Amino acid sequence: MLEIKICHKISEIGPDTWNNLLPSDYPFCRYEFLHALEESGSVSAKTGWQPLHIQLQDNGITIAILPLYLKNHSYGEYVFDWAWAEAYERYGMDYYPKLVSSIPFSPVGGPRLLTKQPLEPLFENLSQAIPQLCQHFKANSWHLLFPSKMEADSLDNTSYMIRKGCQYQWFNRDYSSYEDFLQNLTSRKRKNLKKERKKIDEQGITHRQIQGKDITDNEIDTFYDFYRLTYLKRGREAYLSKSFFTQLKQTMPENLLLVLAYKDETPVAGALSLQDSTTLYGRYWGCFDEYDSLHFETCYYQGIEYCISLGLKRFDSGAQGEHKIQRGFTPVPTYSVHWLKEVGFNQAVQQFIDEETSAIDEQIEQLKKYLPYKGL
Repeated sequence: MLEIKICHKISEIGPDTWNNLLPSDYPFCRYEFLHALEESGSVSAKTGWQPLHIQLQDNGITIAILPLYLKNHSYGEYVFDWAWAEAYERYGMDYYPKLVSSIPFSPVGGPRLLTKQPLEPLFENLSQAIPQLCQHFKANSWHLLFPSKMEADSLDNTSYMIRKGCQYQWFNRDYSSYEDFLQNLTSRKRKNLKKERKKIDEQGITHRQIQGKDITDNEIDTFYDFYRLTYLKRGREAYLSKSFFTQLKQTMPENLLLVLAYKDETPVAGALSLQDSTTLYGRYWGCFDEYDSLHFETCYYQGIEYCISLGLKRFDSGAQGEHKIQRGFTPVPTYSVHWLKEVGFNQAVQQFIDEETSAIDEQIEQLKKYLPYKGL
């Protein structure tokens, strides 16, 4: 067994130890991203995300890190377990608190266990430690959200339950230009996309793509007003503070892309994405006023153009949205892993997951039939 060390702040581990274990340049597991969440107060015990990051150590040397949070709610996760919590409540039991290994407020698949070592022996150690950690922190379950498929597969033969979801992603088929992408669509779908983009021109709206190093403080302020308003319209305060975005601009500008929309030279909408060497990740969006097709242009078409111009292979557009299919985004599976301390619920939850998985698999195959590409 490896030694397990718990850290209540990511700063206790430090950027060198953390980033040296990153298996790729995936931006959401970078120390700078998670530190900005904690430093800005967006993630804390007060917001229901108490950091308890795990270090796996061999003779005092950290060989793996797993982000971990103690939670007393399910907000900001995007893997919905509200029905499970309600079932616990009906039986007079507590579902919360729970332990969650995820990237807070970021429903984007990728590595969760940070290591350069083979995964299976490390997950074997973790599978033995998780029940003890739950007991120590009086948590009733553990959840690993949006891991890579390789990580989910590594846990497939354990006592943990694997849950499947669906998101929509655009894949670059070595397009030489946006027009080249359009030529790969059926005639009717190609006309629809052109019509939507034409509406933007007819309304006098223009867009600017601003890479991180060129984003000004004023542009961050403008974007944050848009972002916060999307939550205020629903009667809620934004998950993320302005200082979170300011810190990202300072510490990882190479991973940022800001798209701003202008009407008569006045900003009216914005979308902030992250990127790595292969993928653009569409994340945060907001607008003051609604304009026809503005969301599609700012969040999708601008991103597709950007991926083609830089040769990025994939555009992960975030959670939900079957409307993305007709715009070229393919339905793909996502994964989560779950362990419940209360064994009496395991059979019911497993049955739910099995039925849900069959429905998700069928849904993905059916939705692929509506993709706009020629020859499908």
